[in-house]
Amino acid sequence: MKHDIKHPQDSRTEMNELVLPNDTNTLNNLMGGKLLHWMDICAAIAAQKHSNSIVVTASVDSVSFKESIRLGDVVTLTAYVTRSFNSSMEVFIEVWANSIPRGEKIKSNEAYYTFVALDSRNRPVKVPALEPQNEIEQEKYNGALRRRQVRLILAGKMKPEDAVELKNLFY
Repeated sequence: MKHDIKHPQDSRTEMNELVLPNDTNTLNNLMGGKLLHWMDICAAIAAQKHSNSIVVTASVDSVSFKESIRLGDVVTLTAYVTRSFNSSMEVFIEVWANSIPRGEKIKSNEAYYTFVALDSRNRPVKVPALEPQNEIEQEKYNGALRRRQVRLILAGKMKPEDAVELKNLFY
């Protein structure tokens, strides 16, 4: 493996958290802000592992709360880099809630985060290329360019007519 090319599993990060009373709302469910905090940490670690650099969060795609996470659940967050660009990386993260006493495990959330790698003077630095190793990784890798174009359009950094990958979906 070349030094400047990495695989998604090189960045794979798993984090576990226990939902305690201080993490919950009045319904004894995990507060959304707390979950977003954990997701950001887990995704940032994956991006740092890929880039060997300090990273900052550039964007978070829509996060919907599909299933409630309850007091006492063990939350497992898994993240890995799906594609790298020049100085940015897209990271996919999944969130599972495990109720050990009830023997239930449910998928609560998933999202895509974008991070930018920085040098010691807080300037963007080039990140290693990414080489998918299986069909799922290849699918996420291919979709990353379209998701990136949507982000850039929404941020006003790209004109819709310049989004070639998105246009290709319709022609």
